[in-house]
Amino acid sequence: MAKFTEAKLEEAIIKLLDSQGYPYMRGPDLDREPNDVLIRSDLQKFLRKRYAADNITTGEIDSIIRQLDALNAADLYDSNKTVCKWVADGFLLKREDRDQKDLYVQLIDYDVAGLARVQASSQQLPKSGDSGYADASLAAEARAEYEVDDPNIYRIVNQLEIEGREKRIPDLILYINGLPLVVFEFKSAIRENATLHNAFEQLTVRYARDIPELMKYNALCIISDGGNNKMGSLFAEYEFFYTWQKITGDESATRDGINSLHTMLQGLFDQ
Repeated sequence: MAKFTEAKLEEAIIKLLDSQGYPYMRGPDLDREPNDVLIRSDLQKFLRKRYAADNITTGEIDSIIRQLDALNAADLYDSNKTVCKWVADGFLLKREDRDQKDLYVQLIDYDVAGLARVQASSQQLPKSGDSGYADASLAAEARAEYEVDDPNIYRIVNQLEIEGREKRIPDLILYINGLPLVVFEFKSAIRENATLHNAFEQLTVRYARDIPELMKYNALCIISDGGNNKMGSLFAEYEFFYTWQKITGDESATRDGINSLHTMLQGLFDQ
């Protein structure tokens, strides 16, 4: 089993996630208030683009963000439950123009099935040099019709100082469309007094107590020492944190040690 310091483990996971399309950003580089956990510019950009055809207004985007802000972090269980429901199922937004019907808002674009079909179709098109196309530009145009970008905005962020009951600096946060949905906590496998259970307690006890504004958006907690890697819900007991077993679903179940880390990152965090 590879022996990681916490800093080296964090660096390795950042690189692996970056290679999977999660660009890295340092927390101090974000323009934000010390107690703010959203990346508001990403959320605004996503909503503006996603609902451009519905003529969403700046005021309506601000209203969505106010709804998120208004959830009381002191009532963490209910607020987290509400956020997870909104992220999974969406919600209806009253329009500024009351003559318009309510707008169904999704905080994440889940049309991955459609995206996969388009990408699969594009794989069947001739490449620029194929004899089926006399002109390379025509082949490029044909392929361009099938090119689709993932509309979601992904970021991994570390060194994010968050002011709450106490100042806390989570090891790593994964953002989708400005929402801090996944929080990672690392412990070193070479320090005897740093156990995976310590990482669990850091997330579910200390962060929940000291920076509930972050944890109200939490969909998933990840704890890792490099060789042992588990995921679970913020309100789950430690025995219900599990290793992610497969990448494609077709292979046999995993994978101990460092292999379990690669399996989790490639399987669970496939966009």
